[in-house]
Amino acid sequence: MTTTALSPTRALPTSATRSLLACGILAGPLYVGTGLVQGLTRAGFDLTRHPASVLANGDLGWIQITNFVLTGLLTLAAAAGIRRVLPGRWGPRLLAGYGVSLLCAGVFRADPQDGFPLGTPAGPPSSVSWHGTLHFVCGGLGFAALVGACFAIGSHLTPARAWYSRISGVLFVAGFAGVASGSASPVAVLGFWAAVVIAWTWLATTSAHLMRRTVA
Repeated sequence: MTTTALSPTRALPTSATRSLLACGILAGPLYVGTGLVQGLTRAGFDLTRHPASVLANGDLGWIQITNFVLTGLLTLAAAAGIRRVLPGRWGPRLLAGYGVSLLCAGVFRADPQDGFPLGTPAGPPSSVSWHGTLHFVCGGLGFAALVGACFAIGSHLTPARAWYSRISGVLFVAGFAGVASGSASPVAVLGFWAAVVIAWTWLATTSAHLMRRTVA
């Protein structure tokens, strides 16, 4: 796949473009950091058994809901910034789709499961609520958009960064496939946590790279 030279920023001043790209750097640490702090401190939550989505339940569920909304907005801002410095449109559009899916994840709460919050029966939910279904659907569409963004945005970067983007997308697919299969094994759950970190790291490093390439 050929790479395309970066185009200069167009509609926004460089300072505004850099601010938008900075949102792509901040989104990952906010999402992962907030999720890990909750995962290590909230009673009944186990990083080897539960995805971050179930943190939206319980008395402190508003923290994860806010986490989804804020990181969704930051991702949308990053997509706007990337659109200003890259010639292709599909990459930013797909990344924006992932941002919208994060907003939806905050609106449509995942169902309690496997002992979280405390008092929830062990194992998967006996029935899936309408909002739990929408959460899963929006998440699946958003993850597909994120993987597509890795490939589309990477096609406009240097060969090394293009391969890094593709590998990040493939690793995320592998991590998501483990939990999407219904497996609740610690390997699958931790693999998905790792995939999330990989994806956010890709967005942060790509945003930082593009910040350095904006016109001074």
